[in-house]
Amino acid sequence: MKKFQSDYLIIGSGLAGLFSAYHASQYGTVALITKHDLKTSSSFWAQGGIAAAIDKTDSTQNHVEDTLEAGRNLCDKKAVEILVNEGITRIEELIKSGMKFDLLNGEIALGLEGGHSRRRVLHAGGTSTGEKIVNFVLSMIKGNKNVTVFENTLIHDLICEDQVCAGARGFKWDEKEDYLFGSKNIFLASGGASGIYFRTTNPHSSTGDGVSLAYNAGAEIRNMEFIQFHPTAFYSKSGETFLISEAARGDGAYLVNHKDERFMIGKHELAELAPRDVVSKAIFSEMLRSNLDCVYLKLDHIDGDYIKSRFPNIFNEALKHDLDIRKDKIPISPAAHYMVGGIKTDLNARTNVKNLYAFGEVASSGVHGANRLASNSLLECLVFGYRAVQESINEGNKIEIGVKEEGSYSVNQLVESNYLRSKNIISRIMNRNVGIVRNEELLKEALLKLSEIETSWNFEEYEYYSDRLSSLLVTSKMIINGALTRKESRGGHIREDYNGTDKQPYNLVQKKNREIQTEVIN
Repeated sequence: MKKFQSDYLIIGSGLAGLFSAYHASQYGTVALITKHDLKTSSSFWAQGGIAAAIDKTDSTQNHVEDTLEAGRNLCDKKAVEILVNEGITRIEELIKSGMKFDLLNGEIALGLEGGHSRRRVLHAGGTSTGEKIVNFVLSMIKGNKNVTVFENTLIHDLICEDQVCAGARGFKWDEKEDYLFGSKNIFLASGGASGIYFRTTNPHSSTGDGVSLAYNAGAEIRNMEFIQFHPTAFYSKSGETFLISEAARGDGAYLVNHKDERFMIGKHELAELAPRDVVSKAIFSEMLRSNLDCVYLKLDHIDGDYIKSRFPNIFNEALKHDLDIRKDKIPISPAAHYMVGGIKTDLNARTNVKNLYAFGEVASSGVHGANRLASNSLLECLVFGYRAVQESINEGNKIEIGVKEEGSYSVNQLVESNYLRSKNIISRIMNRNVGIVRNEELLKEALLKLSEIETSWNFEEYEYYSDRLSSLLVTSKMIINGALTRKESRGGHIREDYNGTDKQPYNLVQKKNREIQTEVIN
């Protein structure tokens, strides 16, 4: 077993992990771990932009209010204020470092997206913002002698004792080697869990690994029932999909049914630009009403040359399906997109486990509440990744515990096909039973089916497929148990058997070997 000691152990290579690695490298050595390569992340795939109140006609107060409105009274207002105020500083620093955002008449072009009352969304390369900003931050750490990158390395266990974390155990695929990573600062920036759904906009790697790691280590997990479904994911009978950016509706695209009728009029004062939970529910209802598998996004009333230049990726992807978005309607249907809940943290990204921090999509920092405001997620990566580094410095002396070797990791290829079949079944259970609209019967049925999968599997300790299936089951059950416990409809959690929203907002916190706890928000 190889051992690697560093001042910082960062698990995840999306924007949160990369940005924190850059700042942490100024204070010590960094081990940056990714289970695939550095460009496999939801951040890299992100078509939306990054929101900031930088226009003189805007204000941070406006941005705060829009975020709180989208979050359905479940946001931590202090966390939101930190996000929008410090977010401007972090973006200004990126621009000064050379990050290029799209311009209009020599000024940064600001887009409008659902839930925003002002144009405040910065883009880079049109709908390639995630790719551009990830590549830029990668360039900032390239060649940095303080940063050691471990690609193709799966972290399968956090090393914790008495609520203190001292590192992690990993397996490096290309070397077929076990690794023991020791550190006084363990950063979880491993992304979300929407990839466990059959219909998703996320990369296949977004399966909630960080949440299950933290849960097994004794961390508190908050509000997992809130899964945000992106309203406009491309629909095809084959199941192939890609994201149709929210910016398309920001630039005037209409949502229409099979009769070419706009159905968002009268559903919300912002119509197509309503928050995502409102739009997704409206689309779901329209599909049920018409007994069809999709609705349509319509752009033929917008200048065709503008559409082609504004959304080149979408234009080219649609052409592969023989659609010209300048004149043809785009079939769309909601898909699991963002894990709103996650590992509970304080305002400095600390968890309840000593030395363990979490930020980005894997965390529940309080900024999103019950429903994330569009384009706040990349901003969250920057703000709380930076705050985690600063807090690690301020904490001073860390508690250290001994790190011992355990059994070696293995890959039993004989069970691969069974694992893939089980993974596919889980994804379909989540899509059917734990989707946009839930009810008690569907949720209990989902738990029963997951239990059947679990009891049929011969789990092996330190074995890859057993480990992956266990992680999927843990994460899926947390989502379902949260959805069963929350007997109301709020944001990304809609119960058709509990249509109303409770007057008193509350969080639900899950911890291993403990009943779900309710935290009332004053």
